Amino acid sequence: MELLEDVQQNKQVLSTGCEGIDMLLQGGLCVGHLTELVGPSSSGKTQICLKVASRVATRYMGGVVFIDTGNSFSPLRIAHFINQIPDTIFKEVEQNILEKVMSQILCHSVFDIFAMLDVVHQLEYSLRSQVQTGADQVRLLIVDSISSLITPILGGSGPHGRALMISAGFLLKKLAHEHNLAVVVTNHMVGGEGGILKPALGESWKSIPHVRLLLSRDPGSSICHMSILKHSYMASGRAARFMI
Repeated sequence: MELLEDVQQNKQVLSTGCEGIDMLLQGGLCVGHLTELVGPSSSGKTQICLKVASRVATRYMGGVVFIDTGNSFSPLRIAHFINQIPDTIFKEVEQNILEKVMSQILCHSVFDIFAMLDVVHQLEYSLRSQVQTGADQVRLLIVDSISSLITPILGGSGPHGRALMISAGFLLKKLAHEHNLAVVVTNHMVGGEGGILKPALGESWKSIPHVRLLLSRDPGSSICHMSILKHSYMASGRAARFMI
């Protein structure tokens, strides 16, 4: 009953700002869940992360922590999604709204798994302080991309890299559950048997995310396709088509 009460009171759904994705996921991203976006290069993973960040900061006025591993964070794209960059000079009210929303998004540039873990541990400490002080709540954590941090430590036959990967995954899940965050990570694709693409990081990582979403994009188009590979309470195989 305690778990049920927690779900009913704290584990709501956050809109992604994309109608097609929200319809597919029955409302959006689940708070308390680790959601993984999987897709090949240029499939739209980063664009969705930026759109979700702008949506959460605008609609819910909640904090967003964006861990950027490849210089992919674009404040101009965030501003575009907020619809606060017109062709002419900003109006004063538009500038104030933009500044307020952008102040809710904190970007950390990290380039190895240890730097990411430092940021996550600092966030965990900060979240505990927020509970005590009643400060504005962080609602969303994004890691774009987690595979670029983990892949370098998986080389060789030693078990240490895999153990570190699993520890990082469970730390993200712990943060999501205990502090009522939606956590989103991105993962790239690698060649499998017969040249068929599959998500990177292998079978050990596969069981960690609560939700795995496969993303693809029509060549030379803004039309994207998303299908559910895994979900805590939805059938796999459901798909949606949308523009980003």
